[in-house]
Amino acid sequence: MTAKCNVRQCFCTLLLIPAFWLGVAAGRGCGADKPPTAEQLRFFETTIRPLLAERCYKCHGPKEQGGGLRLDSLAGMLEGGATGPAVVPGEPGKSLLLRAVKQSDPKPKMPPKEKLTDQQIADLGKWIGMGAPYPAGAAVVGIDIEKGRSFWAFQPPGNPSIPDVQDKKWPKSPLDRFILTKLEATGLHPAQPADKRTLLRRTTFDLIGLPPTPAEVDAFLADESPDAFAKVVDRLLASPQYGERWGRHWLDVARYADSNGLDENIAHGNAYRYRDYVVAAFNKDKPYDQFVREQLAGDLLPPTADEATRHERLVATGFLVLGPKVLAEADKTKMEMDIIDEQIDTVGRAFMGLTLGCARCHDHKFDPLPTADYYALAGIFKSTRTMENFTTIARWWENPLPDAADQKRLDEYNAEVARRKAAIAAVDAKIHERLKDVAKALDLGERLGTVFTLADLKRRRDDLAAFEKTVPVVPAAMGVTEGKVGDVPIHLRGSHLTLGKVASRHVPRVLVRGEEPTFDGKQSGRLQLAEFLVRRDNPLTARVMVNRVWRWHFGQGLVRSTDNFGKLGERPSHPELLDWLAIQFVDNKWSVKALHRLIMLSSTYQMSSTADAKASEIDAENRLHWRADVRRLEAEEVRDALLAVGDLLDPIMGGSLLQVKNREFFFDHTSKDTTRYDSHRRALYLPVVRNHVYDLFQLFDFADPAVTNGDRATTTVAPQALFLLNSELVAQVSESMAAKVLQPPGIDDSARIRQLYRKAYGREATEKEVARSLAHLKEVETALAAKETYAEKRRSRAWASLCQTVVAANEFIYLR
Repeated sequence: MTAKCNVRQCFCTLLLIPAFWLGVAAGRGCGADKPPTAEQLRFFETTIRPLLAERCYKCHGPKEQGGGLRLDSLAGMLEGGATGPAVVPGEPGKSLLLRAVKQSDPKPKMPPKEKLTDQQIADLGKWIGMGAPYPAGAAVVGIDIEKGRSFWAFQPPGNPSIPDVQDKKWPKSPLDRFILTKLEATGLHPAQPADKRTLLRRTTFDLIGLPPTPAEVDAFLADESPDAFAKVVDRLLASPQYGERWGRHWLDVARYADSNGLDENIAHGNAYRYRDYVVAAFNKDKPYDQFVREQLAGDLLPPTADEATRHERLVATGFLVLGPKVLAEADKTKMEMDIIDEQIDTVGRAFMGLTLGCARCHDHKFDPLPTADYYALAGIFKSTRTMENFTTIARWWENPLPDAADQKRLDEYNAEVARRKAAIAAVDAKIHERLKDVAKALDLGERLGTVFTLADLKRRRDDLAAFEKTVPVVPAAMGVTEGKVGDVPIHLRGSHLTLGKVASRHVPRVLVRGEEPTFDGKQSGRLQLAEFLVRRDNPLTARVMVNRVWRWHFGQGLVRSTDNFGKLGERPSHPELLDWLAIQFVDNKWSVKALHRLIMLSSTYQMSSTADAKASEIDAENRLHWRADVRRLEAEEVRDALLAVGDLLDPIMGGSLLQVKNREFFFDHTSKDTTRYDSHRRALYLPVVRNHVYDLFQLFDFADPAVTNGDRATTTVAPQALFLLNSELVAQVSESMAAKVLQPPGIDDSARIRQLYRKAYGREATEKEVARSLAHLKEVETALAAKETYAEKRRSRAWASLCQTVVAANEFIYLR
């Protein structure tokens, strides 16, 4: 199973396995019940196949089959070796392969000399538990790049004509015609427009992640001008809270976290600067092409005299550093290549919608991406300095961000260090001269003078060592800089121990239309890569971002696999619309805010969520967009909305809420995490601790901060309801709401209930809801009478109970 594995030893060990360990017979297969999902196959290609290639193929691959066992195909695993199948899909406990690598039994113990890590064993068990998903027909010999370009995603966006439709009144935008033409072809009709209250609540959450205030609702209802909704959209886009909401979307893609995760979970103490950069970029409507350039090569952009711009560009490169790293990896070369692999995979999925990481060990099994393309990109990132050093515990690179005052203090400090070193050098030289004299004549005075000078030298050196520990603290940001520029050889089977032909740096060839970027020995090539990604003829970059924005508005992308536009991804539901939007995006100077307006001012966006029996039967998943989908609030929106309606939300922006210093341990082997989440600032600013994400985030499907994710899942589980019933946060919010609603004098309880509904739901309470609420208040007060003497306390507690009932309802956490 490893390069050092002894074939005879493997064979003999396998023969000793008792037959009853082998589980069910071969042939069950991972696809017997249903085909594997794209995400399962991605897990196999990025995690399991590289593991098998590195640790198993040497003894159980195409050249050697120790014990008759071959592990480079599913058929080989299911058939097994001399004593039966090695893998039982869906049943890790019955799978010989997993038992062998766990080494919990006397025999076999695989690999025989170096055990797999706990994480590798867990990954293998997870894969088998999935049903051992394995790509069908995955044996590929060579890749035809020209043929590969025929796939839709690798062709530049066309310039589709605006389709003609029968219903001329419904479309407000050319966008609507692309939607309507498919509906009409299927015999469907779009839903009626959403009412103004519903539309305002949807739009406000969409753009700033918070509920509209009663005053904002009243103002919109009173505005009967034709552009009333457009004014709402513009107001929200101009709000600084817009960047907080949409910056969080991008942080999912950038796999943002405030700690490293994996083996050494230490603090990313300066990661918040990247987060704040992203928020500011969305608020300023930074053109997306520039956004891409800065994150990949901000340090290589043309010089500018503006200090703030220079710092901003350096902070942007934190995108490349934020990923999790095994900082205590014993094999330093492997650590470096693993970091590079994570960067390649992130850049591929984030900007190109491609699973480039699948080509580390072999040519991509589905997309026209040869291993040479992977190592061409690896050369770019190996020529980039991501790490300060690889010494355990390894340290990531941070770019200093001194202002004029910081620089002055640093210059003065460096000058003082230089002065002290010069003084030490002078004393050292004096000692050498005296020692020469002593050698000639053993004069007592000379000897004493030398002793005194040695003492002086020791004192000066001790003082210097102490002074060097007082280096002025200069602001810094996680980021990259240039390293030693060069190309990387192909790593056979993904192993740095077996090297093949050198792959010159280049971009994925299947994406090249026209002139190919050139790479020299002066720069890493990150800037050339960034410029290539934002070229007009690049087939993916604009499409991928447009699709992300669509998904974040509608809950599903035109391409549902938002991070995978390759052959394992889904095909676009409206390919012409996707191309048209991509072209509009580029023509509008890559403005994300212009894209928002284009989408949100359409009839498609403004539809109601009203269901239709016929449409539901024909298109149950609403892929044709015949109505608006009902959407549950995301984790951050749930928390922030609670604080907002409780008048507890702290509006301060930016900065860090970490309780530990940079590079200090966050959550280690002690399983203790003292991170606090009781701040009332927006959820965006709460620490994101890998391996120990905030409970509320986990409950409401927060994205895994270790990987790129542009498509959060939405689950419905009992603990979500229990959180709304039992959490301290909800209790605190309910008490605050009750205090506020009881504060105004001179109004009756019915008016207070109506006020509460306007605050929480943005609508008026019905007479039935008012009656039921009054009954609830009376019932709770009666129940408290035996325990609570003071009527005022009974009343406040009853109102807190009603407020909690209101915010715990589905209407509060769902958008129609």
